Amino acid sequence: MTRPAPSAHRPTPALRECDGAPWPSDDELEFEAEWAAFRESGDVEWWTDADTPAPGDVPVSAGQVFPFDGAGDVDAWEGDDVAHPLDSVFLAVSDVDGRVGHLENVVAERQRATAEEYRLILAILDDAAFDPTPWVGPDPTLDRAWQDPRGRTPRAVRRDRVDLAERAAVAEIAVRLHLSEQTVRTRAAHARTLAVGCPKLWAAFGEGRLSERHAVDAARLASTLPAGDADAFARFDDEACPPALVLTPAKFAVAARAIRERVHAESIEARHRRAAEDRGVWMRAELDGMASLHALLPADRAHAVMSRLDKAARHVRAANDEERTLAQLRADAFADLITMTDAPAEATTAPPADAPNANADAPSVPSTADASAENAAAPSVAPTGLAPDAPRTFRSAPPATVIVTIPALTLLGHDTEPATLEGYGPIDLDTARRLAGTATSWIRLLTHPVTGAPLVLDRKTYRVPVALRRWLGITSPTCVFPGCNRAARDCDIDHLTAWADGGTTDDDNLDPKCRHHHRLRHETRWDIDHPPDAPTTWTSPLGGAYDTDPPPF
Repeated sequence: MTRPAPSAHRPTPALRECDGAPWPSDDELEFEAEWAAFRESGDVEWWTDADTPAPGDVPVSAGQVFPFDGAGDVDAWEGDDVAHPLDSVFLAVSDVDGRVGHLENVVAERQRATAEEYRLILAILDDAAFDPTPWVGPDPTLDRAWQDPRGRTPRAVRRDRVDLAERAAVAEIAVRLHLSEQTVRTRAAHARTLAVGCPKLWAAFGEGRLSERHAVDAARLASTLPAGDADAFARFDDEACPPALVLTPAKFAVAARAIRERVHAESIEARHRRAAEDRGVWMRAELDGMASLHALLPADRAHAVMSRLDKAARHVRAANDEERTLAQLRADAFADLITMTDAPAEATTAPPADAPNANADAPSVPSTADASAENAAAPSVAPTGLAPDAPRTFRSAPPATVIVTIPALTLLGHDTEPATLEGYGPIDLDTARRLAGTATSWIRLLTHPVTGAPLVLDRKTYRVPVALRRWLGITSPTCVFPGCNRAARDCDIDHLTAWADGGTTDDDNLDPKCRHHHRLRHETRWDIDHPPDAPTTWTSPLGGAYDTDPPPF
């Protein structure tokens, strides 16, 4: 038998990462390889534990024998005609198998714990709906003299109490577990779908035989079945459970979609009309100054969009000097088609009357540029608006507004501190300077030279309400409830001390809250405390205290 030469480039760390054992030597590896080849050759008759011969001569085919000196005693290799059992190899295989078995137990236990997490979330929300008092206070409708100041009936008030109690409970779970409230609601909904409509899948999940990914995909698909169609749910449960126990998540998702189509009693036309109501576009921040846009559209329109992008990309790609790939060209075509307008070339490029001259302000301390994405694509075009009788189309819509915060020294080229794009984070300086060069309005913002905390806002440029809202959008970019990521521009501006109680309308007494958390503060037992020179703190109905999140950038 020819032995391969040992590799001079084989890495030789001291211990294996998988089990911490020393790596075998080259001679040991070659010996085991030859032994494995000999076993596979078919020249040896192997035995089971029931007929294992006593130590000594072990029968083999063709009259050959293994001189065997006893369990655990392995002699050196003597040639191609004889060999000895490798007890160490068998023990190593047994040890690895034991580790894999232990891993199986750990995964099953984790899956049982995950199922219990889903069950507990659902139980807490169901308890809140059954008894809202711990979350929203006593029921005022039980007082015979009660009258609702908003004119609601007792039934409407009780219905609102249940809804607000569930919202308050979701918020409590979210801040304690550092999850988003949407995640908590989604897990409760999945648990309810499986527990009520798919008992076999729910039981397998609870027993640790089903992964969270399998359970979530099953619940998501089952939740789209017609409500109240017990037969469809039962058929889905019966048909989806067996493949869920043996297929990988990706393959199970394909199989489960097919099962869902078979058992769904509603026509695909009706389902499509309803699904089209969920269409939308959203953005996700990526690394290195990039972001991805996602669109949920009817399939025919999505196909038409891709077809047009591909046609435009291939048209440009035909140029002899074009070096961009088709993927890059499709992305550029998409951005150009979205940001392009039909505004006339002679449109003015001057800023609004109440805005300062950008070039005049640049040498002083500007740090936040309100730049038009339209102007970034076509610097010579800055539409001022539509005629009153102009048709309202996407092409004639006003340009989008983006807010970029740029340190003054960076803008002047004396520093390299990155700029910040509102709602995204740090961006490269070339892009920031380009946006600053096309900005139609500026806000002067002075910050502490060490901490970077905003100190004062120049309100001479804008009317006070606009400047104040923008100031709050800078100091609190999102809703101030812990974990909420709703942008400040989409939030209510809430008085910390109510106007009726003597609160003032200034930056020290205002903060942005999304409508949902605004209601939680005023209509449940969630409360907020904003002491001077101290972080704002939220107090939950169960007495927990939670600080607002630090600024993301």
